[in-house]
Amino acid sequence: MTVTAASPALLHAVGDRALTWLDNHREHFRLTAGDLADNVAVTERLKPIGELALNMQVLFREGVAGSRQKARAGQLLDFAWRELLDGGNVLARLQQDEPLSPVPVEVYATFHELGHRHPGLEATLEVCRRTATWATLEMVPNRRLGVLNAERKLGLPPSSDFDQAMARTWLGQLAEPWTVQLHIAYDITHTVFHLTNWGEAPERIPPAVADYLTRYLPAWLEDWADLEHWDLLGELLVVDACLPRPALDAQLWERYAAAQSPEGAMPIHQQMPRGDAAQVFDQVHHPTLVAAFASAMATSRAMSAV
Repeated sequence: MTVTAASPALLHAVGDRALTWLDNHREHFRLTAGDLADNVAVTERLKPIGELALNMQVLFREGVAGSRQKARAGQLLDFAWRELLDGGNVLARLQQDEPLSPVPVEVYATFHELGHRHPGLEATLEVCRRTATWATLEMVPNRRLGVLNAERKLGLPPSSDFDQAMARTWLGQLAEPWTVQLHIAYDITHTVFHLTNWGEAPERIPPAVADYLTRYLPAWLEDWADLEHWDLLGELLVVDACLPRPALDAQLWERYAAAQSPEGAMPIHQQMPRGDAAQVFDQVHHPTLVAAFASAMATSRAMSAV
């Protein structure tokens, strides 16, 4: 069956709307005084901040942002580093309090690549990485890839072997495609993200893995589109954009775009939730960040094919 690729205009519009919503709701990313007093809360609140930075980095890297988008993305990055993270002090304090947590280093790695530095955090991290526990702390394989990719972004020697970590993942094992369910599907997408440094180096996907994804990804995309799980569908669309010959399926992208709210937010599942603005933000910020990421990657691949 012949698949028609989505137009660059459609792909770009999804990301433009998502970025507008994220910028308009930037204050909801802010950590409260109560959050800062609780390391568990800080860790939870750092995840969307790190994802925001990653998305803005991808937008710049892929070169698909117009002048208005570039300005907005730059302002969001500055806001995230200076105001949300207090110039990196929030990350440094968490690394001191939770020396074995990989979260501060993973968030910091993105800002480091963008030119931001926090010497205190780097000194603490150096001490943490000297421990045997840093390399042997048990975590699921795709999380280990995340730590190794962060170390690579920081220019640090890897704490363990990347290829071995990849081989331990579900995707690295080329497991039975019919066993994929929600959590396995998310593991697949994050394995690809860490392997390719969030889409920067698709060529890092081993040929056998790329062939496996090319064969089975279309069925997974159709399944999650039929279930209207827009968050996971968006992540799988990023995986498609990382393949040697991405499909950029127009029908799937049209369904995905139609699920987006007029304001630019993407629901996680089925329709947009209603209620308090802060609660709605907590439910939809991730799928909206994913929409911005998927748009940047897909638009870049579509433009390179023109």
